[in-house]
Amino acid sequence: MDALIIHDSTKMDKINEAECRRLEARESIKKAGRRSMRAKLIRNHSKLTEKLIDLLQITQLLFDCDNTLVLSEELAFEACAELSNEMLEKHNVSDRYTGPGLMSTFVGQNFRGVVTGLQQKHGFKLSDEEVNTYVDRELGKVIETLLAKAQPCVGVMPVLEQLDTSKKYGMAVVSSSALSRVQASVKKVGQEKFFPPDHIFSAATSLPVPTTKPDPAIYLHACKVIGKEPGECVAVEDSKSGTLSAVRAGIPTIGYVGSYGETIKQKEMAEVLKEAGVKVIMDDWRQFMDCMAQIEAM
Repeated sequence: MDALIIHDSTKMDKINEAECRRLEARESIKKAGRRSMRAKLIRNHSKLTEKLIDLLQITQLLFDCDNTLVLSEELAFEACAELSNEMLEKHNVSDRYTGPGLMSTFVGQNFRGVVTGLQQKHGFKLSDEEVNTYVDRELGKVIETLLAKAQPCVGVMPVLEQLDTSKKYGMAVVSSSALSRVQASVKKVGQEKFFPPDHIFSAATSLPVPTTKPDPAIYLHACKVIGKEPGECVAVEDSKSGTLSAVRAGIPTIGYVGSYGETIKQKEMAEVLKEAGVKVIMDDWRQFMDCMAQIEAM
């Protein structure tokens, strides 16, 4: 009996040993398969990454207009201040604004955004019809002023000429201002030749529902119309609201502070724009190509 038990035990040990070897062999095959699959996935991922890098090379420039391409902000806010003070008086608000004062509060926004901000700040309410009337009046006043006095931002024309000649990047204008105002500005200073007519975009005019920066809608709309991903573009902005609009759309952004004049103000705005998310600061248009090289190297 003891011999039989020992024989059966030995037989079971051999069966278990054989089964373990089969399981080990099966697991080894599975591991080899997983390693092969992992290697294949890594190769495919590397190829996909290379394709994405190629796809997302910078091919499109998106320029703000006011005080980025054209020295128009101060001129526009002169007209804005006159109408703003008119509506404040009508609603028994004692505060009054100068052009520079209004600009310091609402720079980068269109007049519809200014009107909304004034209502919120001073506690009065306009009907939609009243808002539209003020917006239309402001537009007429501003265009008249721009056609008489607008000048290009210092140093921008040679850069646009160089970009236009090289054809390395497509170029478009993305503004908060009304389309007719932007068109008048670029035409007055001789920049319309650099931008296809259908590549001038306005947050106040080009969208189904008018908006203003910092809403990213106008940048997203521009990318869609042009046929570019945000990562294929670089924006150039001079204001916090404009920078936030571009950054929230996922577009690398150059912060331009050259139009702020005084060195102290430029430094202040540089910090504001950095906090808003710009990649690099440009205080002179002669630095543009270097700024682009920095972004493309990131």
